[in-house]
Amino acid sequence: QVRLVESGGGLVQAGDSLTLSCAASGRTFNRLIMGWFRQAPGKEREFLAAMNLNSGYSYYADSVKGRFTIFRDSVQSTLYLQMNSLKPEDTAVYFCVATNPGQTIGVLPPQWTDFGSWGQGTQVTVSS
Repeated sequence: QVRLVESGGGLVQAGDSLTLSCAASGRTFNRLIMGWFRQAPGKEREFLAAMNLNSGYSYYADSVKGRFTIFRDSVQSTLYLQMNSLKPEDTAVYFCVATNPGQTIGVLPPQWTDFGSWGQGTQVTVSS
């Protein structure tokens, strides 16, 4: 497993931007597929975006396409999620996830169970 540590959550106003970070441990960063999920109170966990860190290929949920951007810093072994034009409905706990090194994901969108490592979550609250 890969240890994941998220940061960057907070309280923002509608229309603001926020960037979440997820630092991955170990030396297998470029062999991972990493992504982001979120879970709002009383709602099911929702896939947001994922990136194959080897190829750079990224995939987004329709609900965030055009507003959220996933990107990486391979030197820092860190994955990011830039979130623009935030809405109150974006309020949730955001989780970073990673596959086991070298693992592939055959069916999109990725499911929570496709990933072998999960961060502790970071709260994002968007006020209206």
